[in-house]
Amino acid sequence: MILTGAGQIGMAIARRMGYGMKIIVGDRRMENAMLVANTMNQAGFDAMPVEMDLATRSSILALIEKAQTVGDIKYLVNAAGVSPSQASIETILKVDLYGTAVLLEEVGKVIKPEGAGITISSQSGHRLPALGEKTNRLLACTPTEKLLDLDVLQPQNIRDTLHAYQLAKRCNTKRVMAEAVKWGKRGARINSISPGIIVTPLALDEFNGPRGDFYKNMFAKCPAGRPGTADEVANVAELLMSSRGAFITGADFLVDGGATATYFYDD
Repeated sequence: MILTGAGQIGMAIARRMGYGMKIIVGDRRMENAMLVANTMNQAGFDAMPVEMDLATRSSILALIEKAQTVGDIKYLVNAAGVSPSQASIETILKVDLYGTAVLLEEVGKVIKPEGAGITISSQSGHRLPALGEKTNRLLACTPTEKLLDLDVLQPQNIRDTLHAYQLAKRCNTKRVMAEAVKWGKRGARINSISPGIIVTPLALDEFNGPRGDFYKNMFAKCPAGRPGTADEVANVAELLMSSRGAFITGADFLVDGGATATYFYDD
């Protein structure tokens, strides 16, 4: 298993699906990768930390190469990324949009038959107005090295870091659909999950950031009336990655306690 992003959601999914296999834990900060790997190893898993940068193709390829030295790649869990309060517009697009696209593409070239992948998107991608079929197709199918050249992703067309994040997450779901066709030719599946407010260190950064009140109000007003947990996201990932989800690929699943429904339809 390749796990990118040494955080709570990725680790929760890896604990559900990574037993009995080698888990390669990649993160931009080696100390984070080591912390997650150590936590999992102390719980009986077999995890190895690797430093990797999702924004760089060479780093992604090095991670895949490292994974292949210990066996075929059966699972991908991509939980790496940055949030609107953590990074600039340029960094969000480079990591969350471009990096995710490259990772799905490169893993898709080598994924084991009957393998499966999950990439963590966000409810934010569902709040963006419709972009139109032409733009959707460009986000889905443009060669990865030309993605950041698209007009819709140019600085003059992006209002702020939240808008950049929404565009990146919309792109994630479109890339998953396009990649599902390619992964399918290898007998493998790829899906995305769009969590709402899940209590993680990244979410706590948002709670304490400039949009903190907005996020707190979001989960207070949603039907669930609370933020979610990483294990609740892992519940969905377990279905999608296991044989019980064998007929599900190229799909995105909202796991947001109804926050998106409230956003659009709470009159």
